[in-house]
Amino acid sequence: MKIIILSFMLLFALQGLSQNKSPVQIPKLSQKANVRINYLPVSMPENENDMGLAGIHYNLFLNKWIYTGIGMFSAVTGTRGGLFTLGVNLGVKKNILNRFYLDTGLHFGGGGGAGSPDGGGAFILPHFNLGYAFKKFSIEGGYSYINFFDGGDINSSQWNIVVQIPLHYHYTSFDYTETTLSSTDIPNQKSWQQKSKRFSVLLHFNNHDLIGETKDTDGLPMDDQMINTVGIELNSFFSRNTFFFLKADGAYNGIDAGYMDLIAGLGYEFSFNKERTRILGKIGLGAAGGGGVDTNGGFVIYPDISFEQKIFNDVFISLNKGFLLSPDASFLSSTYGVGFKYYFNQNGLISKENETYTFAKFKGKEFILGEEYYFDVARNYEGLQKDMQQMVFQINFYLKKNFYLSGEAAFANFGDAGAYAEGLAGGGLTTSHDFSQRFQFFGQILAGAAGGGWIDTGEGLIIKPSVGGSVFFNDKLGLRLSIGQSKAIGGGLNTTFANASLSYRLALLKAR
Repeated sequence: MKIIILSFMLLFALQGLSQNKSPVQIPKLSQKANVRINYLPVSMPENENDMGLAGIHYNLFLNKWIYTGIGMFSAVTGTRGGLFTLGVNLGVKKNILNRFYLDTGLHFGGGGGAGSPDGGGAFILPHFNLGYAFKKFSIEGGYSYINFFDGGDINSSQWNIVVQIPLHYHYTSFDYTETTLSSTDIPNQKSWQQKSKRFSVLLHFNNHDLIGETKDTDGLPMDDQMINTVGIELNSFFSRNTFFFLKADGAYNGIDAGYMDLIAGLGYEFSFNKERTRILGKIGLGAAGGGGVDTNGGFVIYPDISFEQKIFNDVFISLNKGFLLSPDASFLSSTYGVGFKYYFNQNGLISKENETYTFAKFKGKEFILGEEYYFDVARNYEGLQKDMQQMVFQINFYLKKNFYLSGEAAFANFGDAGAYAEGLAGGGLTTSHDFSQRFQFFGQILAGAAGGGWIDTGEGLIIKPSVGGSVFFNDKLGLRLSIGQSKAIGGGLNTTFANASLSYRLALLKAR
């Protein structure tokens, strides 16, 4: 821990070396990508009902036909509500005749939960599908196979169905991070004279007041119990007022650690008071469970209304009230919370009203995927300590060239803790390009919810400082190594960890 503190002090001294580039003609690069939503009915051992798995993935095309990306699955039917996974995709999509194509690939991930026979959590999921491309989306179906091979008993062949939606984007090199365009520079950026897309990011604290017939997995009533969660919500507007949202929450207080929900849906925004005040209505579908809460198969419905008030620049405070429930209301919670929301217009210099923005800046983003090794992890039984591994995905949003905010998700895949997961947020400091263009050193502190897999995290709140460094092969791709400490507040988890990951960096245009 002393080494981590000293490393942070050094980073504070070095981070001020960065300088912004003078505005030039910024190259606009294009990335072909898609969102992939799939469903598969998995046969379970010992005559248990099939478990329906629903997945959402985001894939980037490396060339015309090879893609890679990241995705999550969650149980939505059966008896294993609360099973969640995280994994990486690698596949091939090849046209064969007119609009018909073949799609084959492999998903490797980790996760589990809800008392399922998931072993350490590691699993493989290959597929072989035939698809048809419509104008704005594609549908495909075919064969898939899933195997939780690290001591698990889930091993099944089944059909699967997929919907793919193109979601391409434009970007430039991370080297242009924090490059500013004034009103006199903007007319010269011909390639960026396109309509912007509106997004928002919400960090919120939500409360679930369990009501009605809600029970725990032992059949005992849970009415009037409270679950405190923390999470992140992303909104993408496809018209002036209508948006798609994706949110993920995890419990940090109130019940045994391990509860999580993942929701996607649509919303509509009403704005007034010169757009300083907003009311948002949302309806979402998704999955919830874990922490001993019985959500049956896991499928839930999420109606919600939010009130937002601008506090400065593009930052709003948000208050929300809603419900989270299973279709038969056997699981029902009244939800309310508070959060901070940040709005931004991205990847274009022209507004929805066809007006040219007068100010723009390129903001850095970093996507990190890797494997993390926990040493001597405290378990909830017999005082046992045992090593564990987990797959980790982290996104860094650079507020300045050397300072970022982070969101991280991690799911166990080896070490007999398949149900363990983390959902964290925080920030970090890095050294600048003036210090070294190829090597970068960083320190960060994350905190949030963690639990499951019989790991002793108490009610779920953990803090996770780390330091490390990256070596970059080019302006986008690098290898990232770090060490740190993961400690539960109120639990026995207090372990050193090591992380090895791939880092993918770029810069996106933010205008106003």
